[in-house]
Formats: sequence, structure tokens, C-alpha cells
Amino acid sequence: MREGIHPEYHECKVVCNCGNEFTTGSTKESIHVEVCSKCHPFYTGQQRAASARGAIDKFNRRYGIKQD
Repeated sequence: MREGIHPEYHECKVVCNCGNEFTTGSTKESIHVEVCSKCHPFYTGQQRAASARGAIDKFNRRYGIKQD
């Protein structure tokens, strides 16, 4: 590798809005995220399928699409 062209690599502290904290490597010293694997609906199994169904039903009613 060439000298002097690569950024400094730090042990980075990642903080989520839910309060979860973990460390990883990055060129930044700290990172703040809104969603992590502890609070993301896909990983927690709390997907918002009910709200998605409501939006689909609203769309179908608005445009007069009949369900079979």
C-alpha cells in the first residue's frame, strides 16, 4: 500500500436511537443510527403488516378495485 493516502482507521462506537450501542471499525470515531438490528421490524418480527394491509385496502377502495 502507498503511504499517506489512506484514511485513519478507528474503533468506532455506534449508537442507535433505541439505546443499543456496539463497536465496529470505521474511518469515523462515532456513528449515530436511527435503526439497528435490535429495533428493526424485520429482525424483531414485529413487522407492520397490519398498517400495510390498511394502506392496500384504502388504495383499492379509492380506485374501485374489487377483491375476489
